[in-house]
Amino acid sequence: MVSSKLIAPLSDELAKEYGMKRIGIRKDDTVRVMRGDNYGFEGKVTQVFPESGRIAIEGLTRKKADGTPVYIKIHASKVEITKLNTNDPRRKDIINRKASRQKEEQGGKAQ
Repeated sequence: MVSSKLIAPLSDELAKEYGMKRIGIRKDDTVRVMRGDNYGFEGKVTQVFPESGRIAIEGLTRKKADGTPVYIKIHASKVEITKLNTNDPRRKDIINRKASRQKEEQGGKAQ
């Protein structure tokens, strides 16, 4: 089960392609930072921290006082998913289920 803290919106292209607006972030998804000092940075998710609702993005690091690089943790609500990792069959099921549910809801509202 994905923590509700780890839900992020899909890019406009993905939203049209999959027929849903948001989904839980997983490792190996590609995301774009939409808020803060790192606005516009795009990279692959390397770590997910469900307890704090934050993620680490490949290439988004800072240097500690001793010179070692550490990942900057970004809150999941401040990013937009630009590419989904669909290698996991369970995730494909989730995508199909959410997309069909959203289509049903839209059909009911139009009537």
